[in-house]
Amino acid sequence: MKKTQSTCNLCALACNLDFYVENNEIAKVMPTKAYPVNKGFCCIKGLNLDKQQTKIKARKRPLLRDESGKMEEISWEEGCKKFAKKMTDIQAQYGKEAVAFISTGQMPTEDMALLGHVGRNYMGINGDGNTRLCMATSVVAHKQSFGFDAPPYTLNDAELSDTIIFIGSNPVIAHPVFWGRVRENKNAKIITIDPRRSETAANSHIWIDIKPKADLVLIYTLSNILIEKGWIDRNYIENNTEGFEEFKDHVKKFTIEDVYKNTGISKERVLELAQIIHEGKRVSFWWTMGVNQGYQAVRTAQSIINLALITGNIGRPGTGANSLTGQCNAMGSRAFSNTAGLYGGGEYDNPVRRKAVAEALEIDENLLPTKPTIPYNAIIERIISGEIKGLWVICTNPRHSWANNQEFEEAVKNLDFFVVQDIYEDTDSAKLCDLFLPSVPAIKKEGTMINTERRISKVNPVLKKDEYERTDYEIFFDIGKKLGMGNLLDKWKTPKDAFELLKKCSKGMPCDITGVTYEMLESEDGEDSKGVQWPFREGEVLEEDERRLYEDNKYYTPSKKAKIHFEDIAENPVQATKELPYILNTGRGTVGQWHTQVRSREIDIVNRINQKESYVFMNPQLAEELSIVENERIKIKSQNGLCSKFTVILSDDVKKDQLYAPIHYIETNKLTPSIYDPYSKEPSYKTVPVNIIKN
Repeated sequence: MKKTQSTCNLCALACNLDFYVENNEIAKVMPTKAYPVNKGFCCIKGLNLDKQQTKIKARKRPLLRDESGKMEEISWEEGCKKFAKKMTDIQAQYGKEAVAFISTGQMPTEDMALLGHVGRNYMGINGDGNTRLCMATSVVAHKQSFGFDAPPYTLNDAELSDTIIFIGSNPVIAHPVFWGRVRENKNAKIITIDPRRSETAANSHIWIDIKPKADLVLIYTLSNILIEKGWIDRNYIENNTEGFEEFKDHVKKFTIEDVYKNTGISKERVLELAQIIHEGKRVSFWWTMGVNQGYQAVRTAQSIINLALITGNIGRPGTGANSLTGQCNAMGSRAFSNTAGLYGGGEYDNPVRRKAVAEALEIDENLLPTKPTIPYNAIIERIISGEIKGLWVICTNPRHSWANNQEFEEAVKNLDFFVVQDIYEDTDSAKLCDLFLPSVPAIKKEGTMINTERRISKVNPVLKKDEYERTDYEIFFDIGKKLGMGNLLDKWKTPKDAFELLKKCSKGMPCDITGVTYEMLESEDGEDSKGVQWPFREGEVLEEDERRLYEDNKYYTPSKKAKIHFEDIAENPVQATKELPYILNTGRGTVGQWHTQVRSREIDIVNRINQKESYVFMNPQLAEELSIVENERIKIKSQNGLCSKFTVILSDDVKKDQLYAPIHYIETNKLTPSIYDPYSKEPSYKTVPVNIIKN
């Protein structure tokens, strides 16, 4: 029986797993014992990666919709030719930017890079990733504050902290392996700030039950208290930050006397929280989608960064302003997809970076894009307006996951050609497409992934592909050939070739990986691979498995100092009214569910435990007032003017005027608003005014 170490391609931890294979079938999946992320532990999703496409058999050839509307199987040759012909015809008629793609954070980095080469470099089209839905806020916050999208921490910091503060983060459900590491820390005080008594809040020492989207007011108030009391690290501020005096003046308006009215948290509790932060020697702040998915999200994330900076809780063991990523390779997408920035980071209008990347790729500099892609929301808006006529969706399901998702279904009707590339042909998005390109799951792929703590790990093919099956990388390559790229593909023949190109592109950048080799990422001689965190430069010696940034107090800004960003509180564009008196919050449901459930539905134990139909948590007092009983099916109407049906589950974990629905059901994002952070353009999924309609 052969053992192959590979990487889970679900959540942002990117745990490593050992697959035991016999006769091209997986006999057993075990967590890799020595891998620094999961240390021999794994959640139910990773342990069931062998279930991919066992119940739902994969198609091996493309499907094309005929004139009668029926999907017919065609050859790969015909499928790639059809793609090239239709997309180039659209560009010839309407302009290059009349075609766009929407990608993912769940493919290997090399796949993303080749897609960027084919789509952005050669076709000249816009293309964004579904990382826009989860991590764009943190990316912008990091870039503005630190000078680069460089989250500072190692996961080990959770075990070294004496004070752990979660803000809009529920790792018990969303990052269970990470939560296991938090639980290893027996000495830390754990505090969770969340409108809902989440699973993490229930397992914390203190739950700060804040009003929805009042985080920025609370954190500015905390900052004011810390500054007024002198509970700050003046030496760190003076030597390593910019903008403190202006920030100090800004937060003076956020007084302890007003905090209850604005946040729902009493001044006594806020003072207690400030004192806990002050008394902590190693305080770490962790945020996720509760912060990222908001109407003023970037400034909220930066308020957390500011807290860490002014208290000196950064760059030391057990500290940090730490964003937990959503998907397994969101970091790879952010740094190496060629969408929002050049390969390895840097702006499209920077002549030094343009020259460096063009030389690394051995291409004419004029082939590189001259500007970042338009964001996800703008792609949808341009489809609606008729400016975009061709769309290529890869490994994501926007008909389900997009905010106000019925808008996507309406947008598709305006397209001349809609292509979906996925491992399943029955996703909500694939059901609408003109051409379906079937790819294989990660257990048949090769490449690398970069997790939430900047760790690069190897994806190895566990099973051999069947005849006619193709990886996403192979599909991109074949499409490139049919488009006429010719020798522009010579350096991209394999994922390893792509990895070597990306290494060259990263040289001298904060995410420099020139010292990383495929061999370092492989398990050899019975020894498990431990991955490598960036940066790791050519000539360096890897002395530690877990490394954090900013230990030298140097940031990536021109001054080498962190920039303190702040802003007045913007009016919430979604507020409860007499007609819509309740606030709906959304998020993960259970550990076993994943995003739109197209993969996790194959896990039998998950299916047995989870609700088959969409459901919503409601406070028992509200239910009693409305004469609603448990398991009753109700309608919820949102500010979109749309209604969805949900089964009611009674729970004291939600406040009386609030509701909570899991994102895994298409009914949920039917109700979420088309509102975005002004800087990151990330959707504001988390709060929407609604009303309840009894059937």
